Amino acid sequence: MKKILKYTLASLIAISLANCTSDFEDINTDPNGISNESLTQMNNHIGGSFTPMFLNVFNVTPAWNFQLQQNLLGDVYSGYMTPPTPFAGNVNNMTYSLVDGWNGFPWSDAYGSVMPFALDIKNAVALGGDASGEKFVHLANIIRVTAMHRVSDIYGPIRYTKFDDFETTGEYDSQSEAYQAFFTELGTAIDELKAFEDDAQFAPFDMSSLGGDIAMWRKFANSLRLRLAMRVVKVDPALASAEGEKSLSSDAGFLEATDMYINTGFAHPLTVISGSWGDVRMGAEMESILEGFDDGRKEVYFNPAEDPALAGAYKGIRMGIEIEAKGQYGAHSSIGSVVDSETMQWMSAAEVYFLRAEAALRGWSNAGTAQEHYENGVRASFGQHGVSGVDAYLADNVSTPNDFVDALNATNDIAYPSDVTIAYNTSGTNEEQLEQIITQKWIAMFPDGQEAWSEFRRTGYPRIFPVVVNNSGGTIDTDVQIRRINFVENEVNTNGDNVAIAVGYLNGPDNGGTRLWWDIDGSNF
Repeated sequence: MKKILKYTLASLIAISLANCTSDFEDINTDPNGISNESLTQMNNHIGGSFTPMFLNVFNVTPAWNFQLQQNLLGDVYSGYMTPPTPFAGNVNNMTYSLVDGWNGFPWSDAYGSVMPFALDIKNAVALGGDASGEKFVHLANIIRVTAMHRVSDIYGPIRYTKFDDFETTGEYDSQSEAYQAFFTELGTAIDELKAFEDDAQFAPFDMSSLGGDIAMWRKFANSLRLRLAMRVVKVDPALASAEGEKSLSSDAGFLEATDMYINTGFAHPLTVISGSWGDVRMGAEMESILEGFDDGRKEVYFNPAEDPALAGAYKGIRMGIEIEAKGQYGAHSSIGSVVDSETMQWMSAAEVYFLRAEAALRGWSNAGTAQEHYENGVRASFGQHGVSGVDAYLADNVSTPNDFVDALNATNDIAYPSDVTIAYNTSGTNEEQLEQIITQKWIAMFPDGQEAWSEFRRTGYPRIFPVVVNNSGGTIDTDVQIRRINFVENEVNTNGDNVAIAVGYLNGPDNGGTRLWWDIDGSNF
């Protein structure tokens, strides 16, 4: 099996290099005398390898690929959205009968269009022999970590540190090993890219809102490091604080006035999935929280229900209920103007403020004050979406999430199990303050359900309603809820020995009820 993986990857790289790097032989014969023409050609080749990486952290086209990579996984498990469509007779991911044919797409997108092209960039720079090319390796690593931490947060162990070696490319890292590699690569990139802050060679290839500005890429990498540091805070508090405090003291700074998004050139896939196909609608938790808080962002995130009986209300669907036909709930609230552009958000400035708020709550050095960052996060989110009334919103210490009432079936009604409020409560317990921080972060990160699902699993916030129908056969506890996705069927069939080792890294069987390494039950403090 290693030989199959070895030669498949070798062929991919050989084809890429043969098609794109005809000047490498000349470059290698005179590494100290690279012409401007050769350097331009080399950079163009490197730039071409960035494109599939940018377009596959989230696969934006075709829309059905995104639906399987993200929408029928993190988007629904986060409480953001629910399909009105009873796929496969309502025996599907939403009712915990995990569909292998769906759930392999996060894996195939990453290993088909992210990891190989990061390796192409690394090889091209090595063959070029120009030390300044190392900036491209560091930038590729930032994108690779952005993509692969999401993959790891779905499955757990992944193929990462040994991927670039043909002899070991099929071998897995434990999630702990993968995260340590993420921290190492981000730290190196943040440090080494400082020397290239005035370098503009990445600008023609950068599909992001950062416009090739290396100083801004350092901010993004530093913000991403803080995200991942917070992810491991329960399983390894010492590692979390060490990495988090590196970010908090770094001269790179954070995303504060700029949101990190990709200009894809394609319509956001949710405009197709929700608007054209009618396959996803507002989640019940979104209705409870946004309506209970009278949150103006609901008018950007969702459209009023089209069902005349709902009189223009914003109406959601609870995940994992009995749905007989698409027409039952299809006229509930569809996704709104938040996705009406050719961009895909990777990280908002608002999220970073909420990360800093939690860092302050945990007493990390150089974190500032939790309330200030919390309020700045809410302000950043309101500003991002052009919503007014933020001062009154932040002063509201009365409003709480609504109980959920199903418009068609009272069996699905459920009380919201918390009285969390908006105005920051500095006298609250750590858990109470954290629930406020994560609830507002959850609102602000919409529509990135994968990151929201990860934060729910880490913290238990905001409160996500359990399914009514559980078709898991007992592998997923209804109250504990789904914690991960089982390993990819194709990997099991073609790389079985290594998958068996990876299963050994889990703290339980290879199913959706087993917690990830960083997903620790119990108190957050």
